Amino acid sequence: MSATRHIQHEDLALYAMQLLDQEEHQTMQEHLAECAGCRQQLAQVTGDLATVALTAEMHSPPALAKERLMNQVAREKKVLPYRNQASTVEAPAPHAPARRSPFAAVFPYVGWAAAAAMVFVTFGEYNQSLHLRKELDQRNGQLVQLTAQADRAQQVLDLLSDRSATKVALTKTGAPEQPTGRATYLPERGALIFTASNMEPLPPFKTYELWVIPADGGNPIPAGTFTPDTKGDATVVLPKIPVGVSAKAFGVTIENAGGSQTPTMPIIMSGS
Repeated sequence: MSATRHIQHEDLALYAMQLLDQEEHQTMQEHLAECAGCRQQLAQVTGDLATVALTAEMHSPPALAKERLMNQVAREKKVLPYRNQASTVEAPAPHAPARRSPFAAVFPYVGWAAAAAMVFVTFGEYNQSLHLRKELDQRNGQLVQLTAQADRAQQVLDLLSDRSATKVALTKTGAPEQPTGRATYLPERGALIFTASNMEPLPPFKTYELWVIPADGGNPIPAGTFTPDTKGDATVVLPKIPVGVSAKAFGVTIENAGGSQTPTMPIIMSGS
């Protein structure tokens, strides 16, 4: 086979499907190494075969096609009987071997194409199975999350509704506590005891003063002055106040040192 004599199309198909014997394969391979045109035709044939492999349907060849193939094979090979010692053997035909038919070249490829198509179908089913499994795993994950949230909500409800649970109010650590005061008063005796805590320190020449505010709407009655210690604590014990005065409320103001007979506004602490 010379470079000027190109390989026939059906032989290129057999070469691409590796259906030639070793000698024919070697001869065609040597020609392809020298002939750019045949190499281009081989590339086209290979692409066509790949397309067929991807689009072929998986079914058996029709009975008529099989019969035509068998008849073609019968025509391709001649059997010449001759007798030699009462035996009959096959002899080659006297003329040149018949050229392969295009149908005979393509038909062996049908089985390969069907197998390839089956592989692609199986691969598609496998991908679909993986997709369904992934979706199922996602649904299971969502179910587990919802179950955990429901359990947590039930635990919160149980805790809030349990009367035996300890309830503690917390305050900011290091924050200054608010000033507080408590008055204990017996009007029929004119006896009063006042205790204060967390009182803020005062500037020089200033003092706190306690007042009894009468229930009858009279003027506030001074009930003693006090200066808190370094901790903010202070007391007023049994100041001199009138007996029998009913108190509506008690108040504390800031006055000049020595106190005052009338309160200086504002009243910074009050209680009733």
